[in-house]
Amino acid sequence: MIPRLITSSVEISLDRQAAVALIGPRQVGKTTLALHIGRSRNALYLDLEDRDDRERLSNPVLYFENAADRLIILDEIHRMPSLFETLRGVIDRGRREQKGTGRFLVLGSASLDLLRQSGESLAGRITYVNLGPLSVLEVEDTRAARERLWLRGGFPDSYLADDDQISLALRRDFIRTYLERDVSMFGPRIPATTLERLWTMLAHRQGSILKASDLAKALEISAQSITRYIDLLSDLLLVRRLLPYHANIGKRLVKAPKVYVRDSGLVHALLGIPTLEQLAGHPVVGMSWEGFVIETLIALLPWRSSAFFYRTSAGAEIDLVIEHGDGTLWAIEIKRSLAAKVEHGFHLACADLKPARAFVVYAGTEHYPISATLQAISVRGMMEALQSIQ
Repeated sequence: MIPRLITSSVEISLDRQAAVALIGPRQVGKTTLALHIGRSRNALYLDLEDRDDRERLSNPVLYFENAADRLIILDEIHRMPSLFETLRGVIDRGRREQKGTGRFLVLGSASLDLLRQSGESLAGRITYVNLGPLSVLEVEDTRAARERLWLRGGFPDSYLADDDQISLALRRDFIRTYLERDVSMFGPRIPATTLERLWTMLAHRQGSILKASDLAKALEISAQSITRYIDLLSDLLLVRRLLPYHANIGKRLVKAPKVYVRDSGLVHALLGIPTLEQLAGHPVVGMSWEGFVIETLIALLPWRSSAFFYRTSAGAEIDLVIEHGDGTLWAIEIKRSLAAKVEHGFHLACADLKPARAFVVYAGTEHYPISATLQAISVRGMMEALQSIQ
C-alpha cells in the first residue's frame, strides 16, 4: 500500500466523531485505506455491493449492537441509503452508553449523493474526509515518478501498472464502468455515448471557460442538458468547475467557470494518449499539466482556503488564486516548461489583486526568486508551502 497523506486525518476524525465518511471516486484507494486503518481497530468490513453482506444487514440495528465495540466499515454506502436513518439511532444510543466515537467508517463514490443522504440523518454525527488520486507527495521524489504520475494519473492501479499500455487499458475500463453502470446509478438516464462524447470534448478543452451553448451545439442537445451532465460528472468527482475570482476593482471580469477533467490520466485516456512522447507533441499538453498541478494543489488546501482563477476581458489572468481564511491571496502561474517565465497578463492581474505572495509553478526542481515579488517553485515545493500553513 502506498502511504496516503490523509490517513492521520481519518484516524483523528474517528477518535473524535461517531461516523466518518471517506469520499472519493471509484478505484481511488478508499477500500485499501479503510482496511489499513481497520486492522488496528478490530474492524468489521461490509461491502454493500456484495449480496451476502447486504443480507447480513437484514436487521441492521441488531447487527450493529452485536458489534458495538468494533469499528464497522460500510463500503459503497449508496447501495443501502436507508442505513443512514438506522445509523443515526445507533449512534445516539451509543452516545448515551458512552460509546460515542469511532463507530462507523462509510465509503462513498459520489459526493452529492452521499452528502445529501447522510446530511439529512447524521448532522452533527459525521465528519467528511476527501480522498483524491495519488499526489506528488505520495510518490517517489524523482522526475520519472512525477512524469509517470502526470501521464497515468493518480488512480493507484493505473499509476502502478507494469507499463503504459496496461495503464491506459485500465483507465479505459474505468471510463467504461462509469458510463455503463455508475452514471445510471447516481444520475438521470443519460445515453452513455452522449456522455462519453461530452467527457471527451471536455478533455480536448481542458481548462477552458465553460461555454455550454457551444458544447450543446456540437452534441445537438440543449444547453440545460449540458449543464446537468456536467453537474453529474462533478458530483461523481470526475470533473471540477474552477470558479472565477470576483473583486470590486472596476474591471470587466470573466464570469463563467473553467472546467477540468480532474485526473490527468483520464484526460489522456479519453484522448488516446498512451506515452509521454505522444503527450509532449499533443495540443493538450500545456493544459493537461495545468490541470494536473491545479488538482494537486487544491487537494492540499487548508480547510478555510478556497481556489479560483482570475481573468479580465483586457487579458489579465492568473491560473490559480488561493484565498486563505484570513483574506490574503496567493497568485499562482503554472508553466510546463523548465523556464519559469510569466506573461504580461499575469503581472497585470497581480497589479489588480495585490496578492501577498506570487509563484510560478514550473516543471523544474529549483526554488528561486524571479523578482522581489515573484518566486519560481516546483510542484512539490508548492505543495510543501501549502502544507506549512495548515
